[in-house]
Amino acid sequence: MKVRFGVTIGPEVGPQQLGGIVEDLERLRFDSLWVPEALQQSTLDPLVALSFAAARTKRLKVGTHLIIPGRHPVQLARQLAHLDQVSDGRLLLVGVLGLPDEADAGVQGIERKRRSSAMEEVVPLLHRLWAGETVDHDGEHYSFTGATVTPPPAQQPLELWLAGQVPGALRRCGRLGDGWMPGLTTPTEAAELRVTVETAAAQAGRTMDPEHYGANLFYAREPLSPDVAEQLSSRRGGRDIVALTPIGWPALREQAQAWLDAGFSKFLLRPLVPPRDWTAELETLAREILPLTV
Repeated sequence: MKVRFGVTIGPEVGPQQLGGIVEDLERLRFDSLWVPEALQQSTLDPLVALSFAAARTKRLKVGTHLIIPGRHPVQLARQLAHLDQVSDGRLLLVGVLGLPDEADAGVQGIERKRRSSAMEEVVPLLHRLWAGETVDHDGEHYSFTGATVTPPPAQQPLELWLAGQVPGALRRCGRLGDGWMPGLTTPTEAAELRVTVETAAAQAGRTMDPEHYGANLFYAREPLSPDVAEQLSSRRGGRDIVALTPIGWPALREQAQAWLDAGFSKFLLRPLVPPRDWTAELETLAREILPLTV
């Protein structure tokens, strides 16, 4: 099983910091940089940031949790195919419905109640367009005739993993996704939820690659203050962030090993509290965590 560690950046990273982080990730031999999409936060636009990162590196993969509903499938397929081309096949994708807060939902371009059905419609279209098909489509959300994407992605196939932990999202991942990346959960919980993904895949006549299961690993270098813990928990559905967050490097190694034991092998590391010095943070992560890579 190939174990890989990427690093996720958030709104704390601005354009002036991005270049140094990208170069450190490449130098320290992390697998990937991840820029999640948030429409109404100061997080960098992922397609812009990943294009920049790809141009500054030779080996580092570039990934994003990208909001799918609200985008036209042909335009989206074209943008991502070309990003995969200019990065020499280093693009990684996790498709998401969109953030739950009203600010983001209000500018997404689609009603919240229609996001799931739009995801169901768009994901198969993306795969067909990336495979080089000329596509005619008349669906609930989109209609078009004779659509193609040229050039196609460098990766064939270009994989699209899916996120989500509610039953409908898990079944959708099994039917349509190329991998599953859960959010804030424990290894034990995720292993139980994975059964739903695999069952849905089998019912659809598909088999999910056993190496296509990952996890977002939030961590903290030191104990969180009660105020910070409460703020973070409220932004994540009220879940007890402290109970789910390893504090310190030994705890992070232990949790990563627990995920490995549960059959998950692709990890995105993200500090809950932004580091004062990203170079020092990444050098410590490389020393403490990357030895788990095989």
